[in-house]
Amino acid sequence: MVKAKNENIQLEVKKQRFKSKDLAGWLIMLPTIILFAFFVWEPLLESIRLSLYTAKGIRLEEFVGLRNYVKVFNHPDFTAAFLNTFKYILWSLLIGFVVPIFIAIILTETVHFKSFFRIGVYFPNIMPGLATVLMWGFFFRPGNTGVLNILLAKIGIAPLDWLTNPKLTVPLIVLAMTWKGAGSTAFIYMAGISNINPELYEAATIDGAGILQRMRNITIPSIFSLGKTLLILQIIAVFQILYEPLVMTNGGPNNASISIMQLVYNYAFRDFNYPMAAALSVLICIILVILSGLYFKLTSKKED
Repeated sequence: MVKAKNENIQLEVKKQRFKSKDLAGWLIMLPTIILFAFFVWEPLLESIRLSLYTAKGIRLEEFVGLRNYVKVFNHPDFTAAFLNTFKYILWSLLIGFVVPIFIAIILTETVHFKSFFRIGVYFPNIMPGLATVLMWGFFFRPGNTGVLNILLAKIGIAPLDWLTNPKLTVPLIVLAMTWKGAGSTAFIYMAGISNINPELYEAATIDGAGILQRMRNITIPSIFSLGKTLLILQIIAVFQILYEPLVMTNGGPNNASISIMQLVYNYAFRDFNYPMAAALSVLICIILVILSGLYFKLTSKKED
């Protein structure tokens, strides 16, 4: 009887200690939770509410249910913006996802001037994003005034219509984005490569394996999990592409490069139709959640 009572007392003491530890943990996390709720959940809930009303400016007027969502789907620019966004994702996976991996591997394998090449690779990341887009816009400008066409004229090639060609606009914008962000992503991969046991490389070198064999059999399998994480982050980031097509082509020619986020921008700041902008923002959020869930489900099956 006494033993059981002592055990109950000890259990109560442990529960009190556990609660005090929980309280301390919640107090530490409280500022972050408040900021997250204020800057993420509150705008999201407000966007959902705004999308269900008509508005005069930002003043809500009449509850219309899902009518704004129907208008978004029926808008003539929605299909082009939606398909173009997936084109951006596809080209970013073909160009922007592969290039940082190769840069990281090459820099890791480099023996001489490694610091110089690291600075050179990372340098575009410190440039302002708008300045980078303007620079590439001048570089790919069609006609005789574009930098690339001027260089091509020196070797006798006629000027080409770079950003006015609907087939080239999306790949060229993705190329500019890759030039801007590949360096920082490559550094993340380099950090992952540095954690690989160097004895594996030494054994492979002794066995006569070249750089391609070491890359295929050691490096890429070792950074596969890191690549999966960066892949979903890249898809989410590219899905929200805005100022690159807005500045370089303004969504043209003939909506060939308009993105779904640029359509949100047009609703909000060109047409001042905030309910439709909110409705499309909510749709984007739902699509990203579905894509993320589908991706993690597929990758978890492969891991199992």
